[in-house]
Amino acid sequence: MNNHPTSGFTKEDPWRVFRIMAEFVDSFELLSQVGPAVTVFGSARTESGDPFYKAALTLGKALAKNNLAVITGGGPGIMEAANRGAAQVKGKSVGLNIELPFEQTGNRYANVPIQFHYFFSRKVCFVKYSIAFVFMPGGFGTLDEFFEVITLVQTQRIPRFPLILFGRAYWTGLLHWAKGTLEKGKFISPGDLDLVTITDDPAVALEVIMDYMRRVGPPEAAPKAVG
Repeated sequence: MNNHPTSGFTKEDPWRVFRIMAEFVDSFELLSQVGPAVTVFGSARTESGDPFYKAALTLGKALAKNNLAVITGGGPGIMEAANRGAAQVKGKSVGLNIELPFEQTGNRYANVPIQFHYFFSRKVCFVKYSIAFVFMPGGFGTLDEFFEVITLVQTQRIPRFPLILFGRAYWTGLLHWAKGTLEKGKFISPGDLDLVTITDDPAVALEVIMDYMRRVGPPEAAPKAVG
């Protein structure tokens, strides 16, 4: 009997590669047909009566009316709201749902649902197929996504896409800390915080995104993400 600690690795992990490849192939095939899209991040726990849910609903509608697909994590809360807004005006409403032991279940408003097992392949799809990102109030997942995307922009791994922090009361404390600790301590460069726009108004978020579209031209002419 082989009790060597690597025996499980040699039997299981090479096959896991095929599952990872399948997630990329399936998702790339679907998302490549969606067209220009905006990803909206935010909490799965936000209730439908919450002002941020209503703002995400409004933003989802506005994006879809301007021929932009809406991509979310496919779950409830803010994600549901943005997908719902897009779906209500017959827009493309994409949900990249992830299998979790609690909290995350797919919402019924994603008319382009894609299921993921791995966080990293899901994250690749958020970035690869979006031309702007809106971060609404959320938990660890939203913060993780924000710092990952801003790192990619800061390091020029992807173009300077619009990064919109929605909800001044929620985000201001983080920005103050980043200014007073990260920038002051020279852990980031002066101007790095200018990569983000903060607002409480869906119309402002939309205008920032549309201004970017006007400046870079149609999606086929826009700068591509660095491979």
